[in-house]
Amino acid sequence: MTDVRTLAVPDLCLVVLVGTTGAGKSTFARRHFLPTEVVSSDVCRGLVADDDNDQSATPDAFDLLHYITAKRLTGGRITVVDATNVQSEARRQLVALAREHDVLPVAVVLDVPEAVCAERNAARADRAGLPAHVLPRQRRELRRSLRGLEREGFRRVHVLRGVEEVESVRVERERRWNDLRQLTGPFDIVGDVHGCRAELETLLADRLGYRLERDARGRAVGARHPEGRTAVFVGDLVDRGPDSPGVLRLVMGMVEAGTALCVPGNHENKLGRWLKGRKVKVAHGLAETVEQMEKEAQDDPEFAGRVGTFVDGLVSHYVLDGGALVVCHAGLPEKYHGRTSGRVRAHALYGETTGETDEFGLPVRYPWAEDYRGRAAVVYGHTPVPRASWVNNTLCLDTGCVFGGAMTALRWPERELVDVPAEQVWYEPVRPLATDAPGGADGRPLDLTDVHGRRIVETRHAGRISVREENAAAALEVMSRFALAPELVPYLPPTMAPCATSREEGWLEHPAEAFAGYRADGVREVVCEEKHMGSRAVALVCRDVATARERFGARRDVPGALYTRTGRPFLDDDALTAAVLRRVARSAEDAGLWAELDTDWMLLDAELMPWSLKAGGLLRNQYAAVGAAAGAVFPDAVGAVAAAAARGVDVGGLLDRQHGRAADAAAFTEAYRRYCWPVGDPARGWPGEPQDGPARTPGRGSDGLDGIRLAPFQILAVRDRSLATLPHDRQLALIDRMIDAEGAAAVRANAGDGPWTNRLLAPTRRRCVDTHDEASVAEGVRWWLELTGAGGEGMVVKPLAAYVRGENGRLVQPGVKVRGREYLRIIYGAEYTRPDNLERLRVRHLGHKRSLAQREYALGLEALDRLAGGEPLWRVHEAVFAVLALESEPVDPRL
Repeated sequence: MTDVRTLAVPDLCLVVLVGTTGAGKSTFARRHFLPTEVVSSDVCRGLVADDDNDQSATPDAFDLLHYITAKRLTGGRITVVDATNVQSEARRQLVALAREHDVLPVAVVLDVPEAVCAERNAARADRAGLPAHVLPRQRRELRRSLRGLEREGFRRVHVLRGVEEVESVRVERERRWNDLRQLTGPFDIVGDVHGCRAELETLLADRLGYRLERDARGRAVGARHPEGRTAVFVGDLVDRGPDSPGVLRLVMGMVEAGTALCVPGNHENKLGRWLKGRKVKVAHGLAETVEQMEKEAQDDPEFAGRVGTFVDGLVSHYVLDGGALVVCHAGLPEKYHGRTSGRVRAHALYGETTGETDEFGLPVRYPWAEDYRGRAAVVYGHTPVPRASWVNNTLCLDTGCVFGGAMTALRWPERELVDVPAEQVWYEPVRPLATDAPGGADGRPLDLTDVHGRRIVETRHAGRISVREENAAAALEVMSRFALAPELVPYLPPTMAPCATSREEGWLEHPAEAFAGYRADGVREVVCEEKHMGSRAVALVCRDVATARERFGARRDVPGALYTRTGRPFLDDDALTAAVLRRVARSAEDAGLWAELDTDWMLLDAELMPWSLKAGGLLRNQYAAVGAAAGAVFPDAVGAVAAAAARGVDVGGLLDRQHGRAADAAAFTEAYRRYCWPVGDPARGWPGEPQDGPARTPGRGSDGLDGIRLAPFQILAVRDRSLATLPHDRQLALIDRMIDAEGAAAVRANAGDGPWTNRLLAPTRRRCVDTHDEASVAEGVRWWLELTGAGGEGMVVKPLAAYVRGENGRLVQPGVKVRGREYLRIIYGAEYTRPDNLERLRVRHLGHKRSLAQREYALGLEALDRLAGGEPLWRVHEAVFAVLALESEPVDPRL
């Protein structure tokens, strides 16, 4: 009985089967690998020539084989090439493919006797015509190849001799050394140490909570966290600082005990070569380490040997926490994550340079982090910065401790930065530390490729959402020409579908349809919110200008942003925008919300009134023209018809119809006027909104906001948290507190002790309805009739729980609008209530609008989740931009 031999294969590599025709390569591949993992030259011949044995198709077949192999390796999938591969040129091309994709090439040689191969070929009908000279030639080429496979570049070579060994072997897949995705932390990632042992001990023990372990001489030889956290060192433990041996002793002890991981830095790499007796230039701090190591050898002669073994065993980088975290020394683009090659190791150790040198003679490094678009956070060191800042989901932790800066650590997954200052300047830098660290708006650049062309956006709430190329182009036009800077637009609100069309006589929309729709979706409790006749607004409110600059890269003295559904600024005047935002921020302060929500910024969904602030052009150019024409034409037409009737002309019912049209025109004009009033002119005063009663003149505390009203109805996000799924009753309760606080301030001002006398924040009236209770439903309908009868636009009906999935698992509509009959005159025209017009308008094709609303809602939630999670700007903007792109889909704008 033949012993079973285990053949180790990395879980990501290019396996090249080598053997003559009939050696059993295809059988071997089927036995040990998935069918999708095997790329066969015979199959490729069949694909290009309809005949697996058509040798004239060999060039095209191998072009296809190399193409498929490259695509699989690009995707990070193990690939097995099933071909004879006995010729060195064939293998050379495959080794080049492996190197190009930074995977290990592995050769598996099936060295089967020629007689066995000939017998197998003779038994196959498709090989009956194999020329006699082919097998001997392949056999000779195989024998010549055996001794040179490693020189050709194969990192592993497995030679299976004889049929029994081929059939009894067991293939075992090995996890790559850099693949530690199964380790989920929590981690404490420590930046460059450079021999600063005292600062390292302080950081571990005093700031991160590790318990240091010391030997009989009091030296730190290990550390352990009581909660099981794992330290991860980004390399450059040695050189320049006062005690490189002490740092090595501590870190080596932690790694050996399993309480730490460590990747190599370029300084460890150089020290390792020196320890092996290689010729290296003793510079850049190595001289200090050599001197310290020589002193250490007097007490511990074996110390240098242990250090050499430790350095040799360090892996270029680690992929951790399910792939969400990559730790390396000098940074690593996404295409290198989890890959294994000399190129990957070199980049992880030294980074990428432009080939130029600066005025200090140091290499100019390529700013790879600015182009990074990977989903894994990359934490690294190598290049000193004055402070650690996230740039596109990458973080440099080298804050120059040895140069008098600080030693910094990142707590993961908390994303919390912890540091300790250097005890002194231990080493003068050749190049002064930069005055500005990467990060902020300038350190988070966007790229056209982030949004150009057809896009697929992965969302947590609705899976993959596609954006058409033409829609992306339209959104790019709007965003680039009219919108605020992307860092100030972290969210765009979704479109909202109307309720199902009513079949009741005289009505196009009615709340009974909204309640029935949610009841059918399994939603029992809904909230009906007054729909303010204003413009949908998003308010990014920061506690102060410094927060807006630090967190959102604001470039002006405005504590945030106030923008429309398409990202355009509402107000051209920075001072007026700042006044609005400061008023909201002060009201939040007086209401205690900043402290309660533990934040220094908040994102609000709101309505800004009057409508004319944004829609003035639309009102003047479209709706007002219709109203003016109706007001001017219909009275004249009535007079003309009446005159004709007086002359004895038979006008039939024409006069009655003209009277009806004139009444409709008057109703249109009244609906139009209700939503516009002058703002911001204290000299003239302003009329109050319908719910506020008569006109009044601004008081002593006016700050330019006279006539402007902001009705917030949802707090979307605060620092580190999305609140978009917080139930609406709790949302409105928080907002009511802000409104009450502003009201109290106005009362104090009118008494001579307050910042303002006018009001900015408007309340949102609401009613809760039980969709299963007829009385409750009737009360909701009555409230809507009362609201719209008094001139209101209508209401929005939402699930009280805010975030609801139906029985099919899909998102339920986040809200539907039910607009009043008179308001709809503005949308559909003065005569829309005529029975023949209503019947025609009831065919509204709501399905696409509802689908659009759900997709945009899911994208909005995704943007908020990414914003709260501290993800890079391009990731947040990807979802925001997709919302704007979907707005370009053709849909009836009246819906």
